[in-house]
Amino acid sequence: MLTSFMENLFCCLSSKSTNVVVPVETSEPADGYEFVEVKPGRILRVRHIVPDRPVVEEPAGQGASISCKRKITVYRNGQLYIENLGDTARAEVTSSQNGETVEIELTDCDSSPPASAPKDGCNTGTAGKDGPRDEATSGPPEQPQQPKKARKRRPKRTVVIDSERRISACKGTHADVALFFIHGVGGSLDIWGSQLDFFSRLGYEVIAPDLAGHGASSAPRIAAAYTFYALAEDMRLIFKRYARRRNILIGHSYGVSFCTFLAHEYPEQIHKMVMINGGGPTALEPSLCSIFNLPTCVLHCLSPLLAWCFLKAGFARQGAKEKQLLRENNAFNVSSFVLRAMMSGQYWPEGDEVYHAELTVPILLVHGVHDKFVPVEEDQRMAEILLMAFLKVLHDGSHMIMMECPEAVNTLLHEFLLWEPATPSPPKKESKTHPETAKATGAAQVRPVTTNHTSSNSRDKT
Repeated sequence: MLTSFMENLFCCLSSKSTNVVVPVETSEPADGYEFVEVKPGRILRVRHIVPDRPVVEEPAGQGASISCKRKITVYRNGQLYIENLGDTARAEVTSSQNGETVEIELTDCDSSPPASAPKDGCNTGTAGKDGPRDEATSGPPEQPQQPKKARKRRPKRTVVIDSERRISACKGTHADVALFFIHGVGGSLDIWGSQLDFFSRLGYEVIAPDLAGHGASSAPRIAAAYTFYALAEDMRLIFKRYARRRNILIGHSYGVSFCTFLAHEYPEQIHKMVMINGGGPTALEPSLCSIFNLPTCVLHCLSPLLAWCFLKAGFARQGAKEKQLLRENNAFNVSSFVLRAMMSGQYWPEGDEVYHAELTVPILLVHGVHDKFVPVEEDQRMAEILLMAFLKVLHDGSHMIMMECPEAVNTLLHEFLLWEPATPSPPKKESKTHPETAKATGAAQVRPVTTNHTSSNSRDKT
């Protein structure tokens, strides 16, 4: 403890950091590790494993084609009004027998229209400031009430999505499938060690980069190198370098934002996506009152305390096993300068609820119930906004759930990769004796969504 304090004091006086991450002095691939220069002097370490496996061509016609049609209206008070056109989504809650997993699934359901739809984009269940109001009648009590005609408000923005996506199972024997793993703040590609080994043994091609300043990637001494857009451009270049025809993105915490960015940029190449403790669908903005706004030398002196707080908040248990996982997986081992620049550079105003609602890719959300960084309500909100989402809540994990419960996470991910929608059966002919049983199709179901205008809409991610 005294040695650590003296090192911190020396770094404060010399304005240097003892744990600055630098790349290994080689560019040759070794044990699946490669060093990619995304920009001059900006080198990222990437673990890329292409296992030897028998290639099996996927039969034609496998999988199912899903039509994604929805209309998103944004009003000036921030409320969203989502209409799923045609086949719509309904939330279903399923609990496992052992009580360890809770699933909230959004799947296709009937297309029966609602009894009434609001004309002003407000939630139908409440009558608030912008909701419809009833006027008191001035006539006799038996006289029917004359409702006031609702005033139609002008939308601020309208987004119409009309696309058709083909979804099929992704097996390790398919040569056109690649899995991308992206970590969050303070992590490294080593936190995915269990997942990389598991899926590479199954025959999958896996790619996991170190963000700039993390793991064995280069750590530029300029704060602008760690903004969201700078890191997102790095991930774009890595994706373009290793992408196959069908790509699955797996992100953790802050890494989920980069996965969302790539899914928006390359919707035809992203086949499925996994969000692990990623939080709600809110635009990113650095907090003005945060410990990470302190000077770098002060943060470095507090680094042992920050590491202890991360251990308490990131793991459900804080024993010798968890401490060893942190050391072995190189987690939360970044310089104070990089940590401060990463947290201050989380500015992404485009990543709001509409941005997430435009995604048409199937998404699996995994949440550790003991996570103190991301409340479960945020992932539930994300599941409400997304078009096709499956929310899994694990009761034995916390923020670093892929390290705490690797078997459970690997099983969930593998089942999701193998999942494909059931092929719809051909429509039956209408009975001549009972024509009234036929239902009209193509009706629109309304999903009114309200946006809470509080400070939680703009937050930091780890």
